[in-house]
Amino acid sequence: MTDLAALLEVADRAVDQAAELVTTMSLGKVTAKGDRDTVSEIDLAVEEKLRTFLLAETPEIGFLGEEHGASNEAGGALTWSLGPVDSTANLVNGMPLCGVSLGLVEGNRSVLGVIDLPFLGERYRGAAGQGAFRGEERISPRRTTSLKDAIVAIGDYAVGHNAENRNAPRLALTNLLATRAMRVRMLGSAATDLAWVAADRLDASIALSNHLWDTAAGTAIAREAGARVVDWDGTPHTAMSTATVVCAPSIADEVARIVKAAHEEGFELF
Repeated sequence: MTDLAALLEVADRAVDQAAELVTTMSLGKVTAKGDRDTVSEIDLAVEEKLRTFLLAETPEIGFLGEEHGASNEAGGALTWSLGPVDSTANLVNGMPLCGVSLGLVEGNRSVLGVIDLPFLGERYRGAAGQGAFRGEERISPRRTTSLKDAIVAIGDYAVGHNAENRNAPRLALTNLLATRAMRVRMLGSAATDLAWVAADRLDASIALSNHLWDTAAGTAIAREAGARVVDWDGTPHTAMSTATVVCAPSIADEVARIVKAAHEEGFELF
């Protein structure tokens, strides 16, 4: 049986090292790695350090990093998933909404997460059956009962290959939310979005994407806090999901209708 309490302590120690690098290391060279997508020397240093640390501490667990992919894939059913700097774009431009996101995936489901927002001095953590916390304070989602009273974060628009087509449902979602939610926000950091839904700062986060290094930690924390965590069609969120929809349970049905409508409307445009 997986000892998630012990692994959460390992994850905390790993993220301690990452947060120190993010806040003390110079940005260094910023390199393009695709259309409007970059990687900094901080990203690479954090991933290298945590890959080495975690493979030494937990050799039986695989590792997936945003920058260099998978290693120790024969580790078994468990995989660490790391976003070394969630929102390099924010970091490079001096915006404090960025952080380290380390999750643990068992099979195809996230079961543990640690998110550190080092420029805000905030640490979020949670694991299945262990509770969800900001620092030492237990967290839970908002109790908003209507979308018209909700603050909803949406994920970044697509870049790269086929971005115009992939942005159709995202633009449809933006339009639908703009006429229904109290406010719509694009913070540019999936880790921040998910942690803040879990911790009563946002009512919902909707991203029509699901990169494990972005979502593994946040979905585990949000689920343990009591948030609803689903794919675009309302099915339970997994590593294989195509979207990441996390919201306060009290508005889950209303959010689900909006996401489904955006998905259908967006694809009808092409």
